Amino acid sequence: MTSDNGDWLEEAGPRTKAVRAGIRRTAELEHAEPIFTSSSFVFESAEAAAKTFSGEADGNVYSRYTNPTVRTFESRLAAMEEGERAVATASGMSAILALCLTHLRAGDHVLCSQDVFGATVGLFDNTLRKFGVDISFVPLTDLDAWRGAATSKTRLLFLETPSNPLNAIADLAGLAEISRELGAILAVDNCFCTPALQQPLALGADIVTHSATKYLDGQGRVLGGALVGRAELIEPVVAFNRSGGPTMSAFNAWVMLKGLETLDLRMRAHCSTANLLAQWLVTQPAVSAVHYCGLPEHPGHEMARRNQKDFGAVLAFEVSGGQDAAWRFINGTELMSLTANLGDAKTTVVHPASTTHGRLSDEQRQASGIGDGLIRIAVGLEDLEDLQADCERGFASISTA
Repeated sequence: MTSDNGDWLEEAGPRTKAVRAGIRRTAELEHAEPIFTSSSFVFESAEAAAKTFSGEADGNVYSRYTNPTVRTFESRLAAMEEGERAVATASGMSAILALCLTHLRAGDHVLCSQDVFGATVGLFDNTLRKFGVDISFVPLTDLDAWRGAATSKTRLLFLETPSNPLNAIADLAGLAEISRELGAILAVDNCFCTPALQQPLALGADIVTHSATKYLDGQGRVLGGALVGRAELIEPVVAFNRSGGPTMSAFNAWVMLKGLETLDLRMRAHCSTANLLAQWLVTQPAVSAVHYCGLPEHPGHEMARRNQKDFGAVLAFEVSGGQDAAWRFINGTELMSLTANLGDAKTTVVHPASTTHGRLSDEQRQASGIGDGLIRIAVGLEDLEDLQADCERGFASISTA
């Protein structure tokens, strides 16, 4: 195979990297990236096999850890995030699991934002604790709380920004300083923004995590995850994946590659519509609060302006009447898809307190600001007017109760 990337790649723009980075053409000289749907690969000789297995020579051995299509996806995402190395995984949660099982051991301490996806809380709180890892949850935006909760055994700081679903925005530069003082890894879930809007590594993070299932795919087709960062931090995860096996399939990697090609254009459209929808929701009588960092009154607005190129496509709003009113709104909509996924061309709507964050305790939901009247919308690529009309159907269902 020959690489299609020359010296120009390092200086190329983000959209060019999203289309061209990582391409390695075969002898067939194909234009589009091929899918290598082979479980294993053959060698020209026993000597070549031995050198490839030992790492003395480059080559493909077994698709659990060396697949050309997956490698192309990893190379492209690393280029887009301005990272040295990426490793692809079977899902976003398996990426976080691989990160933890690689870089943590019994007795270590993790500082995690309390404003993270419910499954992430469950992984840290219910699984890692069983293996002797101590976990502390702290408010995302309170640097003093992060410092105050740190110990001499803190090895990992984990967060997502913007947060799910309230759009809280982290001071990444401040958290990077804290992590350096502790000698810990700062890992940032960049799912909501993607490298099209935010590059946490450039802001001081050590590792970026992705649920590639979301915007990197962009059409709700396949599952995938990834970690990006310095080679010294990612190489051990590659070794873990080789033994543990939570790897991405060749087909899913190929789908993700096609998603990356249009990522920048899609994110622009997502953000434009989300911003207008958030402004409209503020004016609706049934809405008591709108949580979207693109709104000037949002407490994280200025930090988002510094960290991000745009404000993302996920917003949340609150209606009076608690769960009953929120469910009436959702059941009254007809266009938006009632599903917990996000990052899709199709707009999705969900009630976080009973779904994505439903397994948290009442105390955890309260600390994270997940009230019973909270509704999350992940804005897709439909026309703004159609989304407004669907919301009006939801509000009419509340008013007729």
